[in-house]
Amino acid sequence: MENKANMVASLMSVKQKSGKTFSQIAEETGLTNVYVAQLLRRQAQLKPETAPKLKAALPLLSDEQLHDMMEAPLRSYDPNLIQDPTVYRLNEAVMHFGESIKEIINEEFGDGIMSAIDFFCSVDKVKGVDGKDRVVVTFDGKYLPHTEQASGPAYSV
Repeated sequence: MENKANMVASLMSVKQKSGKTFSQIAEETGLTNVYVAQLLRRQAQLKPETAPKLKAALPLLSDEQLHDMMEAPLRSYDPNLIQDPTVYRLNEAVMHFGESIKEIINEEFGDGIMSAIDFFCSVDKVKGVDGKDRVVVTFDGKYLPHTEQASGPAYSV
């Protein structure tokens, strides 16, 4: 494929023609719905063992598209994306709750962070106690402790 934007457009066209939602494709492939979206937006690398499942879920995917999806992607974002109201509100929620989330992570686990590499994310729709639709965004990341930086070599050769 020539460039990322063209490839993403072609992959999203395949999805649209399938008539399937990200969640339906996720169910068929055993992935999370957000990871399926990441694959089709070239924000994640398709693993060889997952390629046949994705091809079965989206039969219009070409061998060239599948091959390209198995290359390490350029994980990027459009800085104008923050202007989208949904993305803006997600950012706002993380900024508003982030300090408290950090404090709880440190209190429960120690001095460290949640990985965004060893990470699972999903979006679910549930009914609230008032019967109205609610959005549940799950961030599930591996805990990574900060290490003490002792003097001396960090590794041996």
